[in-house]
Amino acid sequence: MKKLIVFSIIFLLISSISYSQKKEKKESTRKMNTDFIHWYGQSAMRIEDGGKQIFIDPFKLPSSIEVKADYIFITHGHMDHYSPDDIEKIKKENTVIIAPSDIAEKIKGEVISVKPDTIFNLDKMKISTIPAYNLNKNFHPKSNNWVGYIIHLSNGLNIYHSGDTDAIPEMKNIKVDIALLPIGGKYTMTAEEAADIVNISQPKLVIPMHYGSIVGSQKDAENFKKLCKVPVAIKMQEK
Repeated sequence: MKKLIVFSIIFLLISSISYSQKKEKKESTRKMNTDFIHWYGQSAMRIEDGGKQIFIDPFKLPSSIEVKADYIFITHGHMDHYSPDDIEKIKKENTVIIAPSDIAEKIKGEVISVKPDTIFNLDKMKISTIPAYNLNKNFHPKSNNWVGYIIHLSNGLNIYHSGDTDAIPEMKNIKVDIALLPIGGKYTMTAEEAADIVNISQPKLVIPMHYGSIVGSQKDAENFKKLCKVPVAIKMQEK
């Protein structure tokens, strides 16, 4: 009888802890508001940091867009990431553009040339560059020195935009609040590969990208969400 009572108490404690953890995870998801992050398809993102507007890989932006960029980050030179026409839509006189050296040399104005594994300050933000490359295909060679960015916003949040990459070893140790990751496959990691690396690095929230246009589909995004052990926010494409 005593053993039964002890077993019952242990069972109740485990159930209580499990319920508490699930509740905490749900509450954490609700608290992580992503309204300040805008997705325009592919890897094109806009992040609002106070009064500053940050664009990453602007591509096929709406023709009616009125927001002007304070900062434009380019991850690499492929046409769906480096689009001069889209840069012109959002560029103003004092816009700062951050790009790998092979792109930076093509751009006029205030440009910061970067390479992987660099840390620098930009206004109130701290920026870290992360390598972005393929492991078993040649669309994004490591030798190109293309990058992803960790942007430490002025409000304390850390956002990682990976650029076009596979699930590279460097990603395992990245600790951020929000990760923006490609899940379309073929040119980048698949939904399954992206979920595997997410479950290792454990960001607080993930937003999938690089699907629904050239490669990948909404089904891939939904599958990614099911496979992830961390909260996932699937953004609606803004048009």
